This record gives sequence, structure tokens and C-alpha cells, in this order.
Amino acid sequence: MSGLLFWKDMLLCFAALFLQERGLSLDRYTFLMYLCYLTYAPVYIAGPIVGYNAFAAQLEVPQKNYSFAQISWYGLRWILSFLLMEGMTHFFHYNAFVVSRLWQQLSPFEVFIISYGVLNFMWLKFFLIWRYFRFWSLVGGVETPENMPRCINNCHDLESFWKSWHASFNKWLVRYLYIPLGGSQRKLLSIWVIFTFVAVWHDLEWKLISWAWLTCLFFIPEILVKSLSSKFQATSSLGMLVHREFKAIAGAVTISCLMVANLVGYVVGPSGIKVLISRMAGKDALPSLAFIFTTFYVGVKLMFHIRDASKNQG
Repeated sequence: MSGLLFWKDMLLCFAALFLQERGLSLDRYTFLMYLCYLTYAPVYIAGPIVGYNAFAAQLEVPQKNYSFAQISWYGLRWILSFLLMEGMTHFFHYNAFVVSRLWQQLSPFEVFIISYGVLNFMWLKFFLIWRYFRFWSLVGGVETPENMPRCINNCHDLESFWKSWHASFNKWLVRYLYIPLGGSQRKLLSIWVIFTFVAVWHDLEWKLISWAWLTCLFFIPEILVKSLSSKFQATSSLGMLVHREFKAIAGAVTISCLMVANLVGYVVGPSGIKVLISRMAGKDALPSLAFIFTTFYVGVKLMFHIRDASKNQG
């Protein structure tokens, strides 16, 4: 028994020194504090992921980055977003077309519109869930990561799309999967493991597995193009114009690929791939697909202007 007490004291001593070097106190690491972390509603009910150290530190010293007026405005914006969701569910019936399988009777252009509507509906749904719990935690004095820092319609590449979707989960994946798997050195291989894990984490369904693998398949060209474009530095005005146009076309291709992946994952499913391909391969579908691609190209150009305006504003 004395030997166990000796090792226990030694362990506590080393833990105290380890925490002291990092500016942390041993009092934070108690069973009561850990139980509080596990049962804090904004963290565990579909809320954003926040680390234990950050949570414990903000219980001792509540966050001061947000004033009462800023938190109130955050809550008001959530109410306006909730009203927008109510309007969408009453006047736009994207999910009804998906569930009833009526999409099989529609043209490829209409199927793409339904997919785009479903994607925006999903974004707004998770936006409301995550921001509600973040607002709750801010009222309690605990600041948690923002999961929807950018609108879904302001992402022209897959990397920025996933970084701004479930941002806190993305950070968790980077820390516990991406870096241990080799990071940027083995990016082409690690994305397959990561997206398969994400699909299984959501639910064990073939349509989600198909969505994950299609996303990885579309991710590979983007990774290769980015690695090549980083080595190219345009200096002349013509070179910068060509580079910008190339990025806009690449962004339109990326959005089109993202739409196809979400069509398979959330609209047609693996069983409907053949029907979708046969529809898209028809001669009547070519004008519609060209119009959709042109729309995405114009949208990417608008995204460039928005980001340039944001940079100019500091």
C-alpha cells in the first residue's frame, strides 16, 4: 500500500509541474469539473466542440470577447435565420421531391435545382442548431468555436467548404486523424480514410459511403491543381487575368462536382446513379448542364469580388 501511495504522490507531483509549465492549475482537473464539462448542455447536445482546457478556463474567468449588445445581436440574427427556415419549409418542397422519388420524372436541370435546394436547406438546418447552442453558451460566459463562419454559397473549393461547414469537427479531424496520418505529405491518401470515417460517423449507409468516396475522387484534382498553381506566380496583367479566369473555371468545376456528390449522397442515392447518368448523358440535357455550369462560373466570379472587397476593408 505504501508503494502505491508513493507512486500516486509522484504522479500528482509530475502532473502539477506539467500543468504549472502551461499556466494551468491542478484544481481544474477534478471529477466535479469533468462532470460539469460532460453535462454542459451547449457542448453535448449537438453543440460545437470545445476543448476541456478552454471550458475549464472560461468557468474560472468568463469570456469577455463579446459584449451584451453583441450577444443580443447574435441572438436576433438567429431568430431571423429561423424565420427564413420557416419560409423555406413552407414554400420550397425540395425534400418532398427527394423522399417521394419524384425526381426521376424531372429533367436534369430540375434535379440539379432540387439538389442545390437540399444542400442549402441542410446548411441552414445545421446553422440553426449549432448557432442556437453557441448563443446559449455565450450567454453563460463560455465561448465555443463558430461552426458556420462562411455562407455555403460563398465557397468555390472543397477545402474551404469543409473548413467552414462543421468547423469545430474539422479541427478535431485535423488534430486526431489528418496530422497522425501524415498531414500534407500524404494528403492524397489520408482524405480517403478521413471522409470514410466521417461518413460512418454520421451513419452506416451505402449512400453516405458513396458520397464520401465521390468527394475524395473530386478532391484529388483540386489538390493537384492547387499544388501546381502555387508554383506559378503571375506578374503581368495578362497573366493575372488568365490565372483568375482559370481559378473561376476550376471553381465552377468544383461546385459541379460537389453538387454531383451531394446528389448521390442525399437525393438519388447509389441506386439512382444509373438513372441520373442516363438523364445527364442525353442530348436534351446538354443545354441545361451548360447553363448550370455558366451560372456556377458567374457565381465564383462574384465570390472573388466579395473576398476582394473584404480584403480592402481590412
